[in-house]
Amino acid sequence: MPKNTKIAVVIMTLGLSCALAAAEGNVERGEKLAYTCLGCHGIEGYRNAYPSYRVPKLGGQKAAYLATAIQGYRDGTRAHPTMKAQASSLSDQQIEDLAAYLASIGNSTVAAGGSNTTGIEAMATCVACHGQNGISVSPTWPTLAGQHEDYLLHALNQYRDGTRTDTVMSQMAAALSDDDVELLADYFSHLEGLETTVVE
Repeated sequence: MPKNTKIAVVIMTLGLSCALAAAEGNVERGEKLAYTCLGCHGIEGYRNAYPSYRVPKLGGQKAAYLATAIQGYRDGTRAHPTMKAQASSLSDQQIEDLAAYLASIGNSTVAAGGSNTTGIEAMATCVACHGQNGISVSPTWPTLAGQHEDYLLHALNQYRDGTRTDTVMSQMAAALSDDDVELLADYFSHLEGLETTVVE
């Protein structure tokens, strides 16, 4: 078994174990907490001011991954002043509730995407956790299908430069070239999947 495949199997096993140990989120309580989140994430094409990129789509995203991300902003392993301010007062249970609600709206069953991986050597490692069609195979790893291309570029570069340290992605992304990052972001962004969490 190739080294990258072995690493991915270990990562998936650890991710599944963490997900099973996580607290259950309450969608109704989470809906009350999500009001300020949707002020950015509920607006199609809304952009972060600096650096400029579209804020991530959350509709259809995995609840366990959302909880990990929010905890990262709260605990400082992800750097973003606005997200830090929003997450800093949240308890673990509130984070689980919020994640459960955000995961419940939008496209909860992402459709199968394409499989054209020509010229992307790094893809083999990516699909082990994020799926050939960009749909995560573990509840703790994000679905990438349909995410904004510029957000994927921003996130991958933060893992590469050590700005984000909340997952094993820093190690996985370190070997990626600039061309790899651009190809991966382009590929996953064009798959059918995540949606902006617009609430009617």
